[in-house]
Amino acid sequence: MTKASERETVKAEHVNGGAGFIMKEALITGEELGEHCKMFSRVTIKPGCELGHHEHHGETETYYVLSGSGMYDDNGKAVPIEAGDVTFCKDGDGHGVKNTGTEDLVFVALILKK
Repeated sequence: MTKASERETVKAEHVNGGAGFIMKEALITGEELGEHCKMFSRVTIKPGCELGHHEHHGETETYYVLSGSGMYDDNGKAVPIEAGDVTFCKDGDGHGVKNTGTEDLVFVALILKK
């Protein structure tokens, strides 16, 4: 178990060549992730910022959008996303996301290893 008050939020600039910065809060870390989970984090992207396009190899990544809106880059195809949406990037594919809205875009990101 982790408590919100105990977790660290890290600011990362120009992730994968994207504009601005993202804020990433690891929800679980280390041994809690197990052997098949690479990342389970809450990600916040401010308006106008983005997580640049990148590919996944030997793993998949899922986003569950908690709040805000933006454009999801699904292998080069722009898809609008909003709260409640779930995206999935399969092994070998690429994706990215940009906050095109006026409020923070917040989602849970889960990377599972093959």
